Amino acid sequence: MQDSASPCTRNCCLNDQDICLGCYRSLREILFWQSASAEEKQMILRNCAERKQKSGK
Repeated sequence: MQDSASPCTRNCCLNDQDICLGCYRSLREILFWQSASAEEKQMILRNCAERKQKSGK
């Protein structure tokens, strides 16, 4: 599986739940990204997409 590029948009701003409003990763996911396996990164990206959809953006 190919390694995923970081979803970081360089627009970091955490909401009250510690979710970045730029990439929709949790603070934990942001800190974990560099050491995550390709499979774990895909799971994080799915979580981001779900959060973004729920936010209505």
